[in-house]
Amino acid sequence: MESNTQTKPKQSSKPPTNNRDFLIHLEAYLAKRDGVDKLLKISRYATKIILSSDLVPATHPFHRRLKTFESNVGLSRKAFRLGKFIQDINSLRSAKLDTTQNVIIALIAYGGEGVYYFVEQFVWLAKSGLISPTHARVLQRVSAWAELIGYVGSVGMKIRELKGISFDESCLLSSIEIAVTRGDDVECEMERLGKLREKKLMKRLSLVQDVADGLMAVADIRDGKGRLSGPLLMASAGMVSAVISTHKNWLSC
Repeated sequence: MESNTQTKPKQSSKPPTNNRDFLIHLEAYLAKRDGVDKLLKISRYATKIILSSDLVPATHPFHRRLKTFESNVGLSRKAFRLGKFIQDINSLRSAKLDTTQNVIIALIAYGGEGVYYFVEQFVWLAKSGLISPTHARVLQRVSAWAELIGYVGSVGMKIRELKGISFDESCLLSSIEIAVTRGDDVECEMERLGKLREKKLMKRLSLVQDVADGLMAVADIRDGKGRLSGPLLMASAGMVSAVISTHKNWLSC
């Protein structure tokens, strides 16, 4: 005997991104350590921009408070890196290592970043006072070099990915042109094209972020000396990186 009750389609428990309540989205964002870390990053580099642009005179009492705040936020951010090197181990394990070139780039990108996050744990311990602060300078130098190596690999990886996305985009455009000529429906293809272009934009933003972070890593290695190491330029590069990473994390949560 047939039942009179109709089976309702199963609805997703996660609401669409466009219709998602802002406060629920914000709660999910702040529940992730990367979400809190990026907000701290924005706070820190906004403070650095104020300090390096002389908006507040060095003799003003608020200037000293800003410097203390910036230093404490920087130390707080290091605590969020505890165990973060594990994500690079997992990324390396799941990476597509079908060619020698892919293996080399993945080792440079994930290996460099993994070493950076691992060493940063000891930098945090040194600055927190648990281990001798005499080791902090050497640890920071090792950390900066590992970070720079990781960004070099990451930039190379993203350039290769962008080339692949551009190739897929050109192939899809050709298919759409042929379909339009034949009078076929191209709604599905246009939707795919939109997603592909959105992915391409996000990958370009990630590339800009890596370049900005790499520039700061070079400045750290050179102790802020030399060309392209000015405080305002570094603070601006940090803010660019912070805003892009915040945007990416917001979309992903």
